[in-house]
Amino acid sequence: MSSYEILVPVLPESVADATIATWHKKVGDTVNRDEVIVEIETDKVVLEVPATESGVIEAILEEEGATVLGQQVIGRVKAGAVAKPLANEAPSAPAAVAQATDAHDAISPSVRRLIAEHNLDVTGIKGTGVDNRLTKEDVEKHIANQKKAPAKTASDAQVAPLGLREEKRVPMTRLRKRIAERLLEAKNNTAMLTTFNEINMKPIMDMRKQYGEAFEKRHGVRLGFMSFYVKAVVEALKRYPEVNASLDGEDVVYRNFFDISIAVSTPRGLVTPVLRNAELMGMADIEKGIKALAVKGQEGKLTVEELTGGNFTITNGGVFGSLMSTPIINPPQSAILGMHAIKDRPMAVNGQVVILPMMYLALSYDHRIIDGRESVGFLVTVKELLEDPARLILDV
Repeated sequence: MSSYEILVPVLPESVADATIATWHKKVGDTVNRDEVIVEIETDKVVLEVPATESGVIEAILEEEGATVLGQQVIGRVKAGAVAKPLANEAPSAPAAVAQATDAHDAISPSVRRLIAEHNLDVTGIKGTGVDNRLTKEDVEKHIANQKKAPAKTASDAQVAPLGLREEKRVPMTRLRKRIAERLLEAKNNTAMLTTFNEINMKPIMDMRKQYGEAFEKRHGVRLGFMSFYVKAVVEALKRYPEVNASLDGEDVVYRNFFDISIAVSTPRGLVTPVLRNAELMGMADIEKGIKALAVKGQEGKLTVEELTGGNFTITNGGVFGSLMSTPIINPPQSAILGMHAIKDRPMAVNGQVVILPMMYLALSYDHRIIDGRESVGFLVTVKELLEDPARLILDV
């Protein structure tokens, strides 16, 4: 039988090296064709390496955490071979754990880190995901149940003193390192300012209530807030092209297209996939595009192309309950818009106090390229369009 090599995939042009995140198989394990053997983590995406032929893992040359290059050999598979367990031999405890881990080989890296951090036995956790796979909620529920276990008796305290203080040092993932680098880059290399405004969200909420059901029935996707935000931002960018521009050395690069980055929280960290040519998209297309990017982000399947580019970023901290924040620019972009939680507040309307659903807007911008007139004008335009959504349709 012949053997073939397990190779690191060709890395994107902007990625110099990568890290082995997770081996799903160990030496001696059987692997089927197209089954994922190992995950390779870059500072942008996680690359899955599948088996090209069925066989048995013959050798693992680089362990988890090792830094590797594109097309580097990291293991070998004996093609066509089948692992043969000894007759009448029950699997040992480590083998049982390995089998249980293999059964959950599609869980995300964040779940594996959670299991490792709490030193959990996966055989005692029941998966509720597709094909009984473990989810982050399953692990967190298991941890919570452990914390609710009966308190130890006095005799137990003599063996293990109460109030034991522990520390655990966990290396940052490549994505988290990259996020940290970009945040510092934005802070140190831009003249960043933030301006605020507030929006009466009642007109949009009334429109969603009136047409939401018909919209979902016709287009197969819910009418959310993000499609309104994107449409308003694109229109405001048309009126204030400096906000859609960026600095390249001593040049200002203006663009006549509108690629909007959408901040998405994933198990590996915050990423900003790009909704390209948003000016050509209708409300339904925007909702479908954002949903597809969010699902890919949660599954760790965003490509480098989907994460590259973008002229302007929208981040919605309101989904986590944030009332107000100062978002940090996503370099090399020149501005980012932060949306926040919608809260009922007493407002003065025509001399009367009225309770309205209000939301704060925050625009952080690079003052080197965008002046106060453009930044405030941009934010007021977004406010006016969202408070009268019919203007988005009439283009007025």
